[in-house]
Amino acid sequence: MEQLPAGDAASSSSVIFLGTGCSGALPDTRCLIRPTAPPCAVCSLGVSLPPERNPNYRCNTSLLIDYCGDDGTHNYIIIDVGKTFREQVLRWFVHHKIPWVNSIILTHEHADAVLGLDDVWMVQPKDCSNDLRRVPVFLTQFTMDSVAARFPYLVKNEVEEGDEVSQLDWTIIEGDVDKPFVSSGLEFVSLPVMHGVDYVCLGFLFGRKARVAYLSDVSSFLPQTEYAISKSGAGQLDLLILEANTLHGEGDDRSTHLTLSQTLAAVKRIRPKRALLIGMRHDFEHYTENKNLAKWSSSEGIPVQLAHDGLRVFIDL
Repeated sequence: MEQLPAGDAASSSSVIFLGTGCSGALPDTRCLIRPTAPPCAVCSLGVSLPPERNPNYRCNTSLLIDYCGDDGTHNYIIIDVGKTFREQVLRWFVHHKIPWVNSIILTHEHADAVLGLDDVWMVQPKDCSNDLRRVPVFLTQFTMDSVAARFPYLVKNEVEEGDEVSQLDWTIIEGDVDKPFVSSGLEFVSLPVMHGVDYVCLGFLFGRKARVAYLSDVSSFLPQTEYAISKSGAGQLDLLILEANTLHGEGDDRSTHLTLSQTLAAVKRIRPKRALLIGMRHDFEHYTENKNLAKWSSSEGIPVQLAHDGLRVFIDL
């Protein structure tokens, strides 16, 4: 799953981390406009270097899947388009030469997952008549209801001449591990998890050859989801992408996100071949915590590291 020589990239699938931060993204503006004494080290680092060379600069969590089919055709699938979507397009679509988006999958209806829907027109493919081709969006009925209230013109596809408005096709999916769906030629299994006391968010399992599980907003695992991705259940994952929102603490019944200790406990239970962590707040300094995680990885026999914005991992899907 490491970087391939440039000549092999055209015939390979990959996942690109468009964003690896929390809902507020990093740097946290409060740390810069109302600095503490001493100032927040991570947020200070976040503005000390250009973002493309700064793993402590983190946009909203989002994953782009570059799926290369058996015929060599590439399809580009995004999981979540949040508040920082336009910035992610300008930075990482350009850097990785991503020409468009073929489909979108939404985990839930919070702002850091859906507010970028209004900007999808920027990356829509065009058909032979130069009109925008509608991009399929896969989401639950609960998320659909929320999106319709926020963006009625996107749901009704109301476009007046001269408007630059996303053209989207909406497909309702079930939050059920036994009801997979296909997006741009790749099968996905929904992975329901708790995101707070009474709120269900979706993660996704995908890949016919290598198996990847993506879980961005989690406070606790439902038994059927953990079974579907654990080595002791349905089989070993090649890559687990899992959030670690806060560095310290054990979490409690009111938590909406995993702490690092809870994340590492889940990694030990699930036992993937490799894990990359996302959703970090400003208590995670990238290099420091990756050194600490390297020690944990050596002890437990499971490679675990923090991901960073712009990271591209080639993997045979």
